[in-house]
Amino acid sequence: MIINEKKHTDLATKDFYYDLPEELIAQEPIEPRDASRLLVLHRADGSREHRHFYDILDYLREGDTLVINDSKVIPARLHGVKEGTGAVVEVVLLRQRALDEWEVLTRPGKKAKIGTVLSFGEGLMTAEVTDIVEEGNRILRFSYDRSKGDIYTYLDKLGKMPLPPYITAPLKDRDRYQTVYANERGSAAAPTAGLHFTPELLDKIRAKGVDIVPVMLHVGLGTFRPVKVDNINEHVMHTEYFEVSEDAARRINATHERGGRVIAVGTTSCRVLESASTPDGVVHAMHDDTGIFIYPGYTFKAVDCLITNFHLPESTLLMLVSALSSREMMMDTYAEAIRERYRFFSFGDAMLIE
Repeated sequence: MIINEKKHTDLATKDFYYDLPEELIAQEPIEPRDASRLLVLHRADGSREHRHFYDILDYLREGDTLVINDSKVIPARLHGVKEGTGAVVEVVLLRQRALDEWEVLTRPGKKAKIGTVLSFGEGLMTAEVTDIVEEGNRILRFSYDRSKGDIYTYLDKLGKMPLPPYITAPLKDRDRYQTVYANERGSAAAPTAGLHFTPELLDKIRAKGVDIVPVMLHVGLGTFRPVKVDNINEHVMHTEYFEVSEDAARRINATHERGGRVIAVGTTSCRVLESASTPDGVVHAMHDDTGIFIYPGYTFKAVDCLITNFHLPESTLLMLVSALSSREMMMDTYAEAIRERYRFFSFGDAMLIE
């Protein structure tokens, strides 16, 4: 397991607070995907430009590489009925432990004691609570008719997309909470910076001589958990599973060898690259869990630029993007984004930090 080496900082969680008007929290994705706005932050002098996402082409150079996270969100939110009492229990699948064994979040937790059996879809699938683990999460062992498909077949029938709690509008098309290049099933939340890309835009990027390399990190709901300590040095990150293939590592390393830039699409891709690289910036093929925590004072090893969305106040993701520029520069940029009425969070607008 990869855990970031702690670097002491005098910054506190409150230093990453900002006041966001509720109406700027995007409730629905914009159409088409690449019509979202793009705030370009130039770190060299702190200057900013206001564009649209399809203008990202103007900031990419031949020889650059975009690193994308091709994890696919599963319809991980289920509503089960407790056998014997009929009580309704909400279940969100977080992480696959074995073929039909998952770590899950349950609400209310007190109704999901060890030995409890839940029924989904009037008995189409059942699950038994076999253990209670860290932070009160449960381990469920699922049972269903395997002759009719695997667990993902049943999730497609019974599950809903696990939208973040700040999105209250119903999702009309579940594919809009999915990147167009999603491939590896297992995320409980979308790598949202990738939601802005269309197949046509990706084709134009490749035609410009920019390589597009997939890595994989299954996003957990820990992404949305607030930092509960005042001193960020004391915060413990959630862990997530990631993979970097031999081919991906070779192509990413070749980028720096030819003088190109490695541009991470999203904080998840950024965390993969920084977890899989050595201090000299060489990325290695590997698969592991990472609990890397990136905040101001961190020295980036592999990532040169970042495409990202706008993140929650006092979140670890806001701390990560602040580490790539500076806290002062990032908080000033967020203030401008609010003044300019950018849309925030998962279905919101994008930022390029170059």
